[in-house]
Amino acid sequence: MEPEHKILSIRQQCEILGINRSNIYYRRKATDDATLLLMRLVDEVYTKYPFFGTRKMSSYLRLAKGCDVGREQIRSIYEKLGLQSLSPGPHTSKPHPEHKVYPYLLRGVDIISNDQVWSTDITYLRLRKGSAYLMAIIDWYSRYVLDWDLSISLEAEFCIETLARTLKTKVCEIFNTDQGSQFTSNGFTGLLAANGVKISMDGKGRALDNVFVERLWRSVKYEKMYLQEWDTVREMKQALAEYFRFYNYERPHQSLGEKTPASVYMS
Repeated sequence: MEPEHKILSIRQQCEILGINRSNIYYRRKATDDATLLLMRLVDEVYTKYPFFGTRKMSSYLRLAKGCDVGREQIRSIYEKLGLQSLSPGPHTSKPHPEHKVYPYLLRGVDIISNDQVWSTDITYLRLRKGSAYLMAIIDWYSRYVLDWDLSISLEAEFCIETLARTLKTKVCEIFNTDQGSQFTSNGFTGLLAANGVKISMDGKGRALDNVFVERLWRSVKYEKMYLQEWDTVREMKQALAEYFRFYNYERPHQSLGEKTPASVYMS
């Protein structure tokens, strides 16, 4: 990366390399090997048992995995991974204190068409010597993944840029997220409001309000990410591009009558 390149801007260089511009300015502290291994273990257990809060996770790891870990250590790992239990509890995703939180609009609403409801979330993915964060936007009716991106940080910019790309060609009626600071940021909510999209946010401690994204993360991890390891974000991004093409265009969904998301979304 050359900040003073005579022809290519920083944004153009990032596009060529397949990385998000915010990653260039972010300087992440190195994670020690023991913490990295614990993060990977917690991620796998959480993907299987997303109802585990920090207390139950620490107890499970001690009893089932022989890990000498305490609840405070697990709470720190949850924060690094951006996790919360699917069960209501006091340690859920929190918005920035200056950001507005919107009400949940989807309770009792029948999802009957494409582009009626979209939603998004962020999940942790492991690299061989580090980690990255995946954000994806999914259509609730068809389960079609509209767009996605990777970042090495949890800053809001990569979420805002992904949303902006999606809104260039399509608009939904309601957009649902959790109360994480990336999604309560003025840049994210302002972009939705400018496009006439109603904003819905999960109730506190109610990650099941965004269940379709949770199911997507399980599919991504068990069907792709846990089967192989990657050295770089660029390699991981190529692997995810292959997976999402498979997910959208080839993978039949039982909930869709064994149709693919693309066949339902494009119909």
